[in-house]
Amino acid sequence: MLEDIQGAIPLGFLLSFMIGPVFFVLLETSALKGFRAALVFNIGVIIADIIFICIAYFSSFQLLENLSNQPGLYVFGGVILLVYGLTTFFKPGVRQDLSQPLKVTKGDYLSLFIKGFLLNFINIGVLVFWLGVIIIVGPSLDNNSDRIVVFFSAMLATYFITDIFKMLLAKQLKRKLTSNRIRFIKKGIGLVLVICGLVLITKGFLPMDNFNIEKGIERIEEIRE
Repeated sequence: MLEDIQGAIPLGFLLSFMIGPVFFVLLETSALKGFRAALVFNIGVIIADIIFICIAYFSSFQLLENLSNQPGLYVFGGVILLVYGLTTFFKPGVRQDLSQPLKVTKGDYLSLFIKGFLLNFINIGVLVFWLGVIIIVGPSLDNNSDRIVVFFSAMLATYFITDIFKMLLAKQLKRKLTSNRIRFIKKGIGLVLVICGLVLITKGFLPMDNFNIEKGIERIEEIRE
């Protein structure tokens, strides 16, 4: 079991630094709204990951077949990210008084949690990622449910702890932020979201063979035999 935890820690660390929409929005939230706000946002992201892992584990074979037969799922998630990115990019910036701490209400915390959850959950690529991890890691853990729970718990814990350090570092950037820099950051994040959305949409229109979906199905069949 200790070996499973040791194997999960490097993956959790790398996962925390995977460049995507969540990565940039987390840093922005920490820098502009503070550590607690970013923590709530990140909890929403983690909950979405846990749901994806459970879905991938209990229905991996059927999900891979559905993804190969319904590439429209990529297009759907990509369009949502694209629209959200365009809205973020073109939304007029509000001039902020950075000399005063930004107040975050209880309602803001709820919206941040939902934002983190949905931003991760609508990205079908995240589900594909967890499917791939389970397909690769499952056999090395003897497909033992207890070992799999320990492995993914350690992986997500490492991911979460690493994100906490990222939030603390991002918070220090607040001292150097100006209204113009905030607008620049928001436009940059909007552009990242647009690019991620276009990538997902492109995946929906390209042959699914390019993403090894069929190889994944064959791998599951081999494992079950």
